[in-house]
Amino acid sequence: MQEFNAFFSQPKPKLPFLWSGYLNVAHLNPIPHKFRPGRRLRSRTKSRSGPPIREHSVTRLQTSFNVLDSLRALRRRQWRFLDLQYLILLGFVLFCLVITPSAPLIKTGAVVAYAVLLLMPITRQFFLPSLPIWIYLLYFFSSRFIPTEFRPHIWVKVLPALENVLYGANLSNILSAHTHPVLDLLAWIPYGLGHFGLPVICSGIMFLFAAPGTTPTFAKAFGYMSLLGVVIQLTFPCTPPWYEKLHGLEPAHYGMAGSPAGLARVDKLLGVDMYTTSFTTAPLPFGAFPSLHSADATLEALFMQHCFPQFRYLFIAYAGWVWWATMYLNHHYAVDLVAGSLMACVTYYIVRARWLPRMQHEKNHRWEYEYVEYGQRPRARSDEEYGYHFGAGLGLGLLQRTALGDSDEWTIGSTSSFDSLSRGETTTGSSTSTPGCVSPTTPDDDFRHDVFGMTPQGDMWEAGRLARESELTEVVVMR
Repeated sequence: MQEFNAFFSQPKPKLPFLWSGYLNVAHLNPIPHKFRPGRRLRSRTKSRSGPPIREHSVTRLQTSFNVLDSLRALRRRQWRFLDLQYLILLGFVLFCLVITPSAPLIKTGAVVAYAVLLLMPITRQFFLPSLPIWIYLLYFFSSRFIPTEFRPHIWVKVLPALENVLYGANLSNILSAHTHPVLDLLAWIPYGLGHFGLPVICSGIMFLFAAPGTTPTFAKAFGYMSLLGVVIQLTFPCTPPWYEKLHGLEPAHYGMAGSPAGLARVDKLLGVDMYTTSFTTAPLPFGAFPSLHSADATLEALFMQHCFPQFRYLFIAYAGWVWWATMYLNHHYAVDLVAGSLMACVTYYIVRARWLPRMQHEKNHRWEYEYVEYGQRPRARSDEEYGYHFGAGLGLGLLQRTALGDSDEWTIGSTSSFDSLSRGETTTGSSTSTPGCVSPTTPDDDFRHDVFGMTPQGDMWEAGRLARESELTEVVVMR
């Protein structure tokens, strides 16, 4: 017995100098935060003696008209890096107010009215996400007042040259060479009607039948993409196909009138002036590149196929219909359409990665949702991605993960995890702990509601990260 005591009282053996000094394995191959003990229950459990859990519905809408509620929430807000977007939007507003003709009463009244809409909770939930859209429209219609001396050169030959290099011909001129009243009406439906009305229709459908939070995300993506498109059109003005038909490749200058092109035939056919005057006096007659008609249609198709994948081919067909209509009516080159669609794709995939709510396709409308997940579903990472390949390469075999199979119920967004949590159960490996558990997908009101940011996506992203870090049940150190 004394021998055993003497053995255990000896100091722990140390690694040789090579490993204990400059090449300490603990520093070179640390245990990821996700697998460190002591963190696994922090994000999902509370003491029984803690405050009661407040029920919250993710489908609840604000009904208060009290401005003080918004001011108090704004005072408590923790500002984030993404809040710089509102400073940028404010810069666009100030720029538009400066360049537009002097009308102090009208300008002041418009600013005050929109500020009131942003401060009343019942209207803020609609007018805050759509703020980029309203500023895009203000910037578009105010661009006509930018002084000519500050405007860049108008490019006349760039787009026709790109068209011939990429496609071997001017596709717009080919498609518009043969016209017919039936074709005019078919082109008018998506170009003259769908472009202006479909964003509202898609927003309403997504609000009713998609996951809560989809419509605000779509509104912000649509507004910022359109605003970027107008900035590109102002800094890189190019002539559309109708200019080549009317003036050839002669240099263009500011002050020249625009043209309705093929839409003039629609006005004549319907006997009304819907487009002739508006396109002739358009603020951006030389804003051909990129095509916002193509960008808007592509973004709508991407969001709608995300929400309703069973109709994916219908949405793709509509985007192709818009492409044909824009070239048939002689308003855009094919290269403009490609650029617009690429801009929409980049916008969509950036938004989908973090802020777009994931659909639960067993739900039929928004009021059936009990929780919402945001962003792409995290993929499982291998040991090599965690850095375990370093130790394996040295032949040490120091760290091994216990496998987390399908039996692990704490998976964000799985129906089983939500059901178990709603019953007050927390599953950790093979053990089950009792009530007091808070799911990160059903937080309390103070956590769930944020006023002036891309939220609750940001907070929910952090909650999901903490919950995913809690998956480890055991770390085994092999000696």
